[in-house]
Amino acid sequence: MHTDILWTAPTLALLLGYLLGSIPFGILLTRAAGAGDLRQIGSGNIGATNVLRTGRKGLAAATLLLDLLKGAAAVWLAGALFPGHAPLGAVGAFVGHCYPIWLRFRGGKGVATLMGVVVALHWPSGLIYAAIWLGLLATVRISAVAGMAAAVGAPVAAALFGRFDLVLLFLGFALIVIWKHGDNIERLLAGTEPRIGRRR
Repeated sequence: MHTDILWTAPTLALLLGYLLGSIPFGILLTRAAGAGDLRQIGSGNIGATNVLRTGRKGLAAATLLLDLLKGAAAVWLAGALFPGHAPLGAVGAFVGHCYPIWLRFRGGKGVATLMGVVVALHWPSGLIYAAIWLGLLATVRISAVAGMAAAVGAPVAAALFGRFDLVLLFLGFALIVIWKHGDNIERLLAGTEPRIGRRR
C-alpha cells in the first residue's frame, strides 16, 4: 500500500503538469478572437511569436503570459499537492506544451512555458532567463535566437547559483527547445530567419 502511494504521487504530479501544459492557449485565443486557425497561419506554431503574425499584439501578449503561467502553475500545484514532486510537474508542463496529445503531439517550442517553470523552481535563474530572452528580443529581434539563448542560460544560471539539483533538468529542457527550433536553425544558417515585426 505504501509503495502504491509513493508511485501514485509522482505519476499524478506528472499528469497534472502535462494536462496544464498541453492547454493550447494560442489556438484557443486566436479562434475566440476570430483570427482563424493558428496552425494555418505563418509557421503554424501555437506559440506567441506566431500569434503575433496575426497582427493581434494583444493576443500574442496574452498567449505568452498564459503559456508562462501554466508552466509556473504546474510547478506550484504539483509541489503543493504532492510535496517533493514539483520538478515532475515542471517536466509534465513542458512536455505537455511541446507535445500535446490533443494536437497529435504537435505543440509549441516551449520557450514561454519553460520560463514559467524556471521561475517557479528557482526564481533567480528565472530572472536570468527573462533578462536573456527579453534582452535579445529587443536587440537582435529574432525570436528563435532569443528563445534558444534563454533556454541555454537556464542550466548555466542554476549552476552559477549552486542549484546543481536543477542543472540536468534545465539542460534537458534546453536541448528540447533547441531540437524544436530545428527549422529556425536552418533558416538562421541560410540567413532567411524573419525578424520580429516583419511578415513572412
